[in-house]
Amino acid sequence: MGLFPTGFGARFWVLIVATFLGFLGEGTVLPALAPHVRHDLGGSDQTVGFAIGIFSFVSLAGRFVSGPLADRKGRKAAFLAGLLSCALAGSVCLLPLGLAAIYLGRVLQGFGEAFLYTGAAAWAVEVAGIRRSGQALGYISCGIWGGTAAGPVVGAWLGSFERAALMQVVTALLAIAILARVSEEYHPAPRTVGRRWLSGKLVASGLAVGFVNVHYPVIAGFLILHLAHHGNSGPAAFSAYALLILISRFFLGGLPDRIRPSITFYGGLVCMAIGLVVLGTGPSPAVAVSAGAILGLGLSFPWSSVASTVVRNTPAGDRGSALGVLTAFFDLFVGVSSLAAGAVATKFGYPTAFMMAALALAAAAATGRFVFSTSKAEGPAYVAAVMEVDAATEG
Repeated sequence: MGLFPTGFGARFWVLIVATFLGFLGEGTVLPALAPHVRHDLGGSDQTVGFAIGIFSFVSLAGRFVSGPLADRKGRKAAFLAGLLSCALAGSVCLLPLGLAAIYLGRVLQGFGEAFLYTGAAAWAVEVAGIRRSGQALGYISCGIWGGTAAGPVVGAWLGSFERAALMQVVTALLAIAILARVSEEYHPAPRTVGRRWLSGKLVASGLAVGFVNVHYPVIAGFLILHLAHHGNSGPAAFSAYALLILISRFFLGGLPDRIRPSITFYGGLVCMAIGLVVLGTGPSPAVAVSAGAILGLGLSFPWSSVASTVVRNTPAGDRGSALGVLTAFFDLFVGVSSLAAGAVATKFGYPTAFMMAALALAAAAATGRFVFSTSKAEGPAYVAAVMEVDAATEG
């Protein structure tokens, strides 16, 4: 398996394109959200934190619906439901309702992201094959972060929050039109009495993912505002952050399939810590962009390292639910840390919020010991065994 993608069919890449379009709309709106709430609508830093955080709490609830839907009705049904909710989110933000429109739009966006990601990730893993689950999840992330990276550029070109919201509607509807023509071969398995995928190891995996992503509301909500006082390099640093995630997951997304996932997990945490600490100091524009890139490089690996470990230990008929539970921890931690970041930024300033995110990585490192220490999904022997089981199941 080389750095460049080989052996993936056209259907797989259509899923990536549809994922990209779904997140391009959100990526166009999200960087403009904090300035719009803060300056156009007269909200406070605490209001910004709430607007960012309400998305995660709704998405958290959506995970527990999207996972079972993807397992019982199909991955495509969950994917299309997510895209439709994203289109509605952009439409609501265009209504002249002030902050109420923003809150309602973020609620719909939360449901949309939950269904979109769960359907796309579970579908992509099955199309690619479980032996390449890390690489498949990496490419799905390319679609996500490709849209996130391109979004600020598109939003700046469009020139207003309202046009960015309209862009979200257009991209979601285009993705629906593309995805409607893609066939799905998934057949739900008979439901078993015991739901063995809901295990202590899955909870530990979710905690590791959650602590890693405490940084996200800090970056999404306060990076641009923080760096506005240090050369106004926030948009460039945010784009560098997202772009490095895109590049790394595209070319290096298969690393958790080729070496021990624990290595890529802890290596990513080190890079993230460096990026957050440097950004928190309010550096010069060149250093800020570099730190954003290092942060993005580090974030490229923890999720795929943990998620590939989870899906390799989960039966095919429960993978959507397992991914839904795993990403629910992401939403829970992002939601709580959004409120915490808003409170910390208001009372102690933006740099302290960045330090809070860096300290959370230490907790992620400690939790990672329980994820990888006894994991079967840590080497080529296990991957070969999974290939044999999948072949027998699919046959």
